[in-house]
Amino acid sequence: DYVVTKIPRFAFEKFPEADATLTTQMKSVGETMAIGRTFKESFQKALRGLEVGTFGFGCDGKDLWGTLEQPDVNEIRAKLATPNAERPWYLRYAIKAGMTMDEIFELTAIDRWFLDQLFEIVEMEERLRSVGGIDQVDTPTLKKAKQFGFSDRQLATIWSANELHIRERRKRRGIVATFKSVDTCAAEFEAYTPYYYSTYEDEDETPAKADKQRIMILGGGPNRIGQGIEFDYCCCHASFALREMGIESIMVNSNPETVSTDYDTSDLLFFEPLTVEDVLNICDRVQPDGVIVQFGGQTPLNLARALASAGVPIIGTSVDTIEAAEDREKFQQLLQRLNLKQPANGIVRTMNQARIEAAKIGFPSLVRPSFVLGGRAMEICYDMAQFERFVAEAFVVAQGQPVLIDRFLEDAIEVDVDAVSDGEQVIVMGVMEHIEEAGVHSGDSACVIPPYSLPGPVVQEIREATIAMARYLKVVGLMNVQFAVKKEDGAMNVYVLEVNPRASRTVPFVAKATGVPVAKIAAKVMAGATL
Repeated sequence: DYVVTKIPRFAFEKFPEADATLTTQMKSVGETMAIGRTFKESFQKALRGLEVGTFGFGCDGKDLWGTLEQPDVNEIRAKLATPNAERPWYLRYAIKAGMTMDEIFELTAIDRWFLDQLFEIVEMEERLRSVGGIDQVDTPTLKKAKQFGFSDRQLATIWSANELHIRERRKRRGIVATFKSVDTCAAEFEAYTPYYYSTYEDEDETPAKADKQRIMILGGGPNRIGQGIEFDYCCCHASFALREMGIESIMVNSNPETVSTDYDTSDLLFFEPLTVEDVLNICDRVQPDGVIVQFGGQTPLNLARALASAGVPIIGTSVDTIEAAEDREKFQQLLQRLNLKQPANGIVRTMNQARIEAAKIGFPSLVRPSFVLGGRAMEICYDMAQFERFVAEAFVVAQGQPVLIDRFLEDAIEVDVDAVSDGEQVIVMGVMEHIEEAGVHSGDSACVIPPYSLPGPVVQEIREATIAMARYLKVVGLMNVQFAVKKEDGAMNVYVLEVNPRASRTVPFVAKATGVPVAKIAAKVMAGATL
């Protein structure tokens, strides 16, 4: 009674020169999986779950149809004839361009049954477009669209409306997501797996809330370069810690490759895409007492503000603190107040500003967009020509957010620090010295606990700076800080590179190297315990 769709996640945006043609050689870095009542629903949910900025089969910010970059028929034919990562969207463009099912079949050899399903999604989109708006559409059609897997974001794009406005109007008409349990025995025996997916029907199968506290953990979605299994480790250990405290744990994730999506890791598992709409639907149904966004990498952090605005009780470090650390301007003010050093830097929003800052900061400089994980579009520039090329690329990736320019510290030692705080007391869990010099991304660098070349006073200074920042930011849970130590005029100077009030990819290493269950301690602190 359900259909499962699995879609690979590619990382060609990290390697623009790589050949994006799919061959016998594996090129995907992760995958997402979605469950729905029909293929149409699970396919659109899986496209949402990829976390590449798409919210279904077209009709979202990434859709090229109807824009200046709309592909012509020759380009569509070429993309359909050779397997590539963008092929699902080119199938849609082919349908929109008026190609017949037989033509598409000849080019792709994709079974006509699947093509027919995609034609039906596009027909529904045209029908919705012709209606004109949420107030003009009749309730059965709106419900049908939701059963076809259309997200509120897609409906908002079709009708030039606001996503939350669509959600509110939809709920007012009684069109809300219901959750079905995955029947692992195909109805042959009674199945009691606490494993759920959303659909738009009448009956809901989630258990009623008991006397126990309920805490929801948001996972990391599909593996990608920079965000992988390290974050899943944190999610699982958080779930185990909540169970030890007698709290009901709820896991939300869309990645079939992980331990967090094993049905026995948490008390309730929701196999859903990590988008604001899908998470709010779950919250409406299970009414969690708290939601943890710190353990799933960048994915849940990007949802934190919207969830908090919708009244979701986010526990641990506040959303304001998370944003203060991610927002470079607020971060600069924080370091000035605490009298901590950082490399000369600037925050720019236009190419002109970037040129002015480059003249001030000098070369080599480091260019990076804000609010990204895994060093995407981060480059070291040694001259103006390189600088302009990389800044232009960073603006594309930043999607309206500012781009950061730092003086790059050559021949510096990079240090990673993980700490846990309960808002008052701070414990530094590990100080790691990188073997590669600063400038090699921390995810690509080997590191050592305890530091092997740093003198005691420098390590002490690093510890004190970490504790001061955690207290100032009122961190509750995990925090990671990256420092650079550079020898200048005979003295060892400590610079703060960045602070992340969340789990970092070094947490499993620290836990295993020291024998201290770091993620479990952090989860208990977030659930109200003190250190």
